[in-house]
Amino acid sequence: MGEAQLTYPFLNPELPLDERVDDLLSRLTLAEKIGLMPTAQAAVERLGIKEYAVGGEAAHGVVARIGHATLFPQPIGLGCTWDPELMRQIGACIGDEARAYYKKRKETGGLCLWAPTVDMERDPRWGRTEEAYGEDPCLTGAMATALVQGMQGDHPFYIKMSAALKHFYANNNEQNRINCSAVIDPRNKREYYLNAFRKAVTDGRVHSLMTAYNEVNGTPMIVHPDVRSVLKEEWRMDGFIVCDACDLSQTVTDHKYFATHAETVAAALKAGVDCFTDDPDLVKTAIKEALERKLITEADLDRALRNMLRIRFRFGQFDPDELNPYAQIPETILYNPEHRKLALKAAQESIVLLKNAAQTLPLSKDKLRSVAVIGPLADAVYRDWYAGTPAYRISPLQGIVEKLPGVRVDYHDACDLVAFKCAENGRYIGPGGWDNNDLVLRGEQQGSFETFAQTDWGWGSLTFKSLVNGKYMTTDDERVTVSADDIWGWYVREVFHFAPQSANGAGALTTWNGKAVALPDAEMETLRAVKQDTAENKTKFMKEMIADGAAAAAEAAKAADAAIVFVGNHPLINGKEDYDRRDIALPPAQEHLIREVYKANPRTIVVIVGSYPFALNGIEEHVPAIVYTSHGGQELGHAIADVLFGDVSPAGRLNMTWYRSLAQLPDMMDYDIIKGGRTYQYFAGNPLYPFGHGLTYAEFRYDGLAFTADRVHADGHVELRFTVENVGQMASDEVVQLYVRAEKSRVKRPLKQLQSFRRIHLAPGERMTVTFAVPASDLAFWDVTRERYCVESGLYTFMVGSSSADIRLSGSVEIIGETIPPRNLFTTTRAENYDDYQGVLLDECKAGGTCVRCRDESAEGWLLFADALLEREAKFFECGACGGLAGGMIEVLYDDPEAEPAGVWRIAAAGSRQAWSTARFPLAGATGVRNVYVRLSGDVGLSWFRLRES
Repeated sequence: MGEAQLTYPFLNPELPLDERVDDLLSRLTLAEKIGLMPTAQAAVERLGIKEYAVGGEAAHGVVARIGHATLFPQPIGLGCTWDPELMRQIGACIGDEARAYYKKRKETGGLCLWAPTVDMERDPRWGRTEEAYGEDPCLTGAMATALVQGMQGDHPFYIKMSAALKHFYANNNEQNRINCSAVIDPRNKREYYLNAFRKAVTDGRVHSLMTAYNEVNGTPMIVHPDVRSVLKEEWRMDGFIVCDACDLSQTVTDHKYFATHAETVAAALKAGVDCFTDDPDLVKTAIKEALERKLITEADLDRALRNMLRIRFRFGQFDPDELNPYAQIPETILYNPEHRKLALKAAQESIVLLKNAAQTLPLSKDKLRSVAVIGPLADAVYRDWYAGTPAYRISPLQGIVEKLPGVRVDYHDACDLVAFKCAENGRYIGPGGWDNNDLVLRGEQQGSFETFAQTDWGWGSLTFKSLVNGKYMTTDDERVTVSADDIWGWYVREVFHFAPQSANGAGALTTWNGKAVALPDAEMETLRAVKQDTAENKTKFMKEMIADGAAAAAEAAKAADAAIVFVGNHPLINGKEDYDRRDIALPPAQEHLIREVYKANPRTIVVIVGSYPFALNGIEEHVPAIVYTSHGGQELGHAIADVLFGDVSPAGRLNMTWYRSLAQLPDMMDYDIIKGGRTYQYFAGNPLYPFGHGLTYAEFRYDGLAFTADRVHADGHVELRFTVENVGQMASDEVVQLYVRAEKSRVKRPLKQLQSFRRIHLAPGERMTVTFAVPASDLAFWDVTRERYCVESGLYTFMVGSSSADIRLSGSVEIIGETIPPRNLFTTTRAENYDDYQGVLLDECKAGGTCVRCRDESAEGWLLFADALLEREAKFFECGACGGLAGGMIEVLYDDPEAEPAGVWRIAAAGSRQAWSTARFPLAGATGVRNVYVRLSGDVGLSWFRLRES
């Protein structure tokens, strides 16, 4: 910076932050302001402002493509630790390493990183389940808040890095994620989907947040009014909002919500988005057009830039380094020994012992002579899309071998060995040679060059590794080669499909995207990937089994003292960003492997390494021990070996319900967890493993539950204490969980709801007194009749235990709160504030807010408004409605949705769903406390209504 620049007030660190920001804004030209609106923020050289890139990933470690970083377990695994203090330490490590890479990038990016993912995981089919912390907002909120606090640091002014929560909100499906609408009523929104975000914003003081791709009730989140009204006005978020990648353009191309990008950028700025993750030229052009069309003013840019620049100032970008403690973090901090220890601790704490019959685990190192280590995940440490590159990776096999010096460890990946033969000429396919990785036709005699290890990931997804060069079969969509070192990429080109199509077993070998592996030219021997609908794709292959992997693995297990089978998923196959899972079961080939190994050796331990919960189809009834871990980062193998052989007692707890099958789940797009019976809070069935489940090698006794008071006012705290004693023979952590249930309520409340938790460590014989102080306000639910939170008067049962299904102690406290009065439907009532419904969904009302319409235009649906006090006779029904494209009918009924209507209005088609008007029709008079039903049919939309006596 020049001498004159040093006189600018914005460069004076002694001035208040807002004065500095205002001074800088006053010096920027309109063109310079526009250049700062994309995430690729332009330099302003005349003021000494460097270009800066907003963005980057840090879900479980910094994703630095220019070097190594510490890699922790996937977030679903971190969620299983139930350890906020550990999360704070991990966040601090990520923040330190982000600072180191910020320096390596010449301070042009790397401090605004998109993590953590706070989306509620209401459905295990979600392809991105690996990225978040579970199905409960209390757990997710605590874990995300602690990570954010560690990432951002604790200096009163300077920020180590800015965490960005994603994705706000109701983002829990991949199919049609770019244009689908999540239907969220007020109770689900307030009690479930917003809760974890709220804690991270209000307690964690997060400084950035990313909006979701999806719509909520018909409005894309990039322009949804909740961005401003909830995040900025209600929660007072101090920071900036960024849209998800390319969502500015997708609002036009996919949502088709606006006709131009200028309209989108204007609506997004007014809704509260401050920075745009999209093509920089598109962003700038859209803003210029929006200004020219007077859709926005320069003041709208200033408001957004003020939020962004406040954070850049707090990074220390405009101050001398000696004032900023985080500017002193050296490059040597990267993946240093302390960070490696933390990665190991995180991997250890994340492991969940699901079953341990007859104390099968831990295995005794001293008594074992041989161990069989089996399965496709036994000697692998896979990365997911948002994983960085660690300096090393320890596989389970490596960890076990290190743990057992002098013990025979027999390893078998259980992959079938196969060869492909051209059905037309009988020649096999394989690499072209030692230095030629093209897939070519070879001779008619099968040999090593033609042999592939096949991994069956289920649902038709196969990968093939050459036994000659150890590389995977892959394609660039033209050539088919054996050249991939890893299964990796946004498009996973190492996945192939094969299905026999004739009696002799001949069929098409196809690529990840459905192209056929074929000989385009009869004279050519090099195979290519071609479109299936072309004449040149007629090449058929026969797949020959050379060795049965499951049978060979079972043979290896038969002679071992114990067999450890590693199964699970590859993070990029069958369930990932952009792809939801078809099923929640293990791949059938893995189920078959487990059964075969168990038949050969009853002392079989199953270790599931996975990105999400699994159904086990009865396997859990037979094998004596089952362990779960996520893809656990660089220390996966050491952590698993520590647990299997008793150097560490497992104490992880499930952060999601494990269901028995898809039959226990509602439709994927059903976002109503209350009516749909989702998550442990409302699921009334028998799960495979309940939320919070996890065993240890120790035994813990709970006793002495006592409350400081048996009656508490709504503005007070419920204080309770109890003791936990380790009565086992081994030191261990225990995760103490506190649940609550309202014994009586006006509305359907959770069967139980996590209120607090604590991970403690006890030596054998050690006792600890555990205390919890629960604000009575945390027991509130969203009262739709008055559109506010309400703590109801009544009895609340507090339950302490080791899981949601393993309750050890319970007691009740009377809360002195409110009694909800009967509804007053003579005041304006929003249609979305129903008590119950059937056959309807929520959509956008173009006149403002949300409307209710039938899920199916050819059917009908109803809304219930319960306990309505009709103090005076209701003679008219007045409402805001739209006849939509086809018209329809609104009916009002009392006490029964099948009763004779008290009033009917037939609405003509309006020609669109944007033409809203106020209507009024007569009712048969009624008084008293009544359940009022409003029945809709056709394409009618209902936004609001009120009863009138005249």
